[in-house]
Amino acid sequence: MKKIEHIGIAVENMEESEALFSALFNTEPYKREEVLEQKVLTSFFRVGTNKIELLQATSDDSVIKKYIDKKGPGFHHIAFAVSDIRSEMERLKKQGFRLLNETPVSGADNKIVCFCHPKSTNGILVELVQEKSE
Repeated sequence: MKKIEHIGIAVENMEESEALFSALFNTEPYKREEVLEQKVLTSFFRVGTNKIELLQATSDDSVIKKYIDKKGPGFHHIAFAVSDIRSEMERLKKQGFRLLNETPVSGADNKIVCFCHPKSTNGILVELVQEKSE
């Protein structure tokens, strides 16, 4: 793993959350994107060298909707940049980590992604991300 790529925050209302985090971070989001495959609307902020991703469900069967219904809005996941997502997925499976998908899927911000199940990572949802062009 190369670095923390971003921190994901589940939100109920994107407009209200963007206003809140714009005031908190003293900056506007640099990108808003809907990821149809994941049924989420995302909004990204740069805070120094870090990125924060807001996630709002776009469907009642979205994992973000289910997450908010169960736990409420707030911290959702931490994402780590990797150079070769497929080999990293294999390495983690061999180490006994449970992956939520067998192959990488399209994510926001020109990435392919894979999630590790929180039951295998001390309750934290971990996302692996790789640039689509790598």
